[in-house]
Amino acid sequence: MDTLIRNARLVDGTGNPWQVADVAIEGDRVGAIAPPGRIEAGNARVAINATGQILCPGFIDIQSHSIIPFLTDGRSISKVTQGVTTEIMGELWTPGPFGGLRQSPFLRGFGAVSDELEREARGWARFRDWIDAQAQRGASVNFGSFVGGATIREYAVGWRQGAPTPDELATMTRQTRAAMDDGAFGIAPALIYPPNSYATDAELAACAAEVGRAGGVYIVHIRSEGDRFLESLAETIQLSRDANCPVEIYHLKATGSRNWAKMPEAIAMIDRARSDGIDIAADMYPYVASGTGLAAALPDWAQADGKLSDNLRDPAIRARIRQGILDPGARGVMAGPGGVLVVGLRLPEHQSHNGQTLEQIAATRGEEWPDTLMDLVLAEGPWASAIYFLMAEKNLPLQMKQPWVKISTDAPGIDPARPERVLVHPRAYGTFTRVLGRYVREQGAIALEDAIRKMTSSVADRCGLRDRGQVRTGFHADLVLFDPATVNDRATFADPHQLSTGINHVWVNGKPVVSNGAHTGAMPGRAVYGSARS
Repeated sequence: MDTLIRNARLVDGTGNPWQVADVAIEGDRVGAIAPPGRIEAGNARVAINATGQILCPGFIDIQSHSIIPFLTDGRSISKVTQGVTTEIMGELWTPGPFGGLRQSPFLRGFGAVSDELEREARGWARFRDWIDAQAQRGASVNFGSFVGGATIREYAVGWRQGAPTPDELATMTRQTRAAMDDGAFGIAPALIYPPNSYATDAELAACAAEVGRAGGVYIVHIRSEGDRFLESLAETIQLSRDANCPVEIYHLKATGSRNWAKMPEAIAMIDRARSDGIDIAADMYPYVASGTGLAAALPDWAQADGKLSDNLRDPAIRARIRQGILDPGARGVMAGPGGVLVVGLRLPEHQSHNGQTLEQIAATRGEEWPDTLMDLVLAEGPWASAIYFLMAEKNLPLQMKQPWVKISTDAPGIDPARPERVLVHPRAYGTFTRVLGRYVREQGAIALEDAIRKMTSSVADRCGLRDRGQVRTGFHADLVLFDPATVNDRATFADPHQLSTGINHVWVNGKPVVSNGAHTGAMPGRAVYGSARS
């Protein structure tokens, strides 16, 4: 055997209570699991005494945004050091398939992309072309993806508002099915971001039906998490019923203080739907703030036909946009300008504003905050990022306790040593360790075994990864060894680039990627696929 882990408290990922065991890694698989002392230590190249530590499956992040980081640096340091061994991408957009009316394989401003990478990605005509290109580059963790919902719409319709024509809808369903054949886990719309926000319920149901026929999942950022939270949830439940397709809700949350009390009813709605036979579930991250682009505070129509910059420069249209920003249900108003932390500005003249609230930046510039917001978006682009403090702490353990809830980061993997780093949401560094430290050890909100199930087998089962997500003989050796007394997140909103503590060893496909708390530089990750891949 390659590695023998001795005397560990084994949490196998199923929700079963821990047991003390020895676990052997042979090649890329779990070779044996036995009571302590039953496996001869002399046969192992490496033996680790894990007394008092937890050994569990590697964590599977069902909502990763590591597309560009993977293409440029596959180590995913901020993720593997919190125990992540597999990342599933795809919310809103994917580089492939590229073609049709798509103008670029990438979301402009979402991350730095070289001209060389842009040219290469324009050749990724199919979903699998992108995944194959990533496999050639290598990564420290396993990787797979849903196909982006905006990608499918943009391919057929571009950035035009309104329903697709019959021919455009046929193109959308055809491209959805091709992505499923290429190994996508399903389709992933994000219905607050243009052009995905322009999608009709009918086209969403048509694509979801195609996914359902292929055995996949419709995973969605619903249309509203605020004033129309319950209505949007009801629409999503109805879509699952109409399309005969399983549904997963990205980052379940109720945003805006006036909507916090809706969470118990949302949970009851999901429970009733499940009792009625609707296969609906959700994931979440353990923070009271969300993170997205500054342009998310603008009305959707402002980005129609790709004319956001032109619209922001036109005085008459800018006045209409300003009215939309000040709508009582708009993101910036619900958070308040003092609750919008600006973190992703890249232009030299704006560096002093990173880490300030929108209210502070406006005061410094002698402007009203809607004007500051529009000027920053115009200069930096729509994906200049911000953190919106919108959720209630009391809802987090309530959500976490639900048996159908999983844990996700909604973040990319990041190298904390990058000299050009900007402030980011701390979830990129601390999501999984925050659950284990704050909500399991400190608060006792959920049991350790259930928390790990939500991070491992629950996600693997949802995505059809039948030989990952559990510590079981013959399964891939994606494993995490951590100290339950010290595991914790260190990343904060003010200082996010801090690695987690307590994650001592991580193996991906049997190879150590974290050893004694440090990234080894190894890149043993592999592509993982949905069950429809042909």
